[in-house]
Amino acid sequence: MNKITIAIDGYSSTGKSTIAKQLAKRLGYVYVDTGAMYRAVTLYAMQKDLIHESDFNVEALIYQLDKINITFKYNIDLGFAEVYLNGVNVEKRIRTLDVSGFVSKVAAVSDVRQKLVAIQQQMGQDKGVVMDGRDIGTVVFPDAELKLFMTSSAEKRAQRRFKELKDRGDDVLYEDVLKNVQERDFLDSNRKDSPLVKAKDAIEIDNSNLSLEEQFEKVLRLVRMTLEDME
Repeated sequence: MNKITIAIDGYSSTGKSTIAKQLAKRLGYVYVDTGAMYRAVTLYAMQKDLIHESDFNVEALIYQLDKINITFKYNIDLGFAEVYLNGVNVEKRIRTLDVSGFVSKVAAVSDVRQKLVAIQQQMGQDKGVVMDGRDIGTVVFPDAELKLFMTSSAEKRAQRRFKELKDRGDDVLYEDVLKNVQERDFLDSNRKDSPLVKAKDAIEIDNSNLSLEEQFEKVLRLVRMTLEDME
């Protein structure tokens, strides 16, 4: 059976990872959360005191990139691969709002992107991969057989993210989450290196009013149509 590369891009908190995990599980494909990779680099910068609200030592981070090792290890109990930074499981830590507040700045650094894009391309060279992020269909896999671009209103995304954080026990305010979503939208769309843009051949999916089941069925139909066209 033919295998394809599925590239899923879009704004923060649009459920890219959720749909990507669902597809990978159904199809038996490899799932790669590229956003988690940038979050891991961001956490490293925070741990090394390289980034603050008013200061970001970009040169120091670039100098230390060779010391950053990011791996994924499948957790059979959870049903997905968790992120490890230099051998330490950081899956929960990288999902916090403080990491979210800095990740777009770190992701805008060209040297960081070059390092991670090379790793991502290596992961997907044999196809049969579902990868989500900001530049998968435009930079990482411009020749992907199926490209999706996920979108939703900032308010709807903030509501989803707020519920996710509260359910996890985080002490956050909805206003802070909304502000973070809006700031990340601006930074992701306006960075010089690989800004967030919809690939010309990507299919846009606005999931503002779609349930997870409706979204999955819609995307699965697109996957099946793509596979049929290759036969």
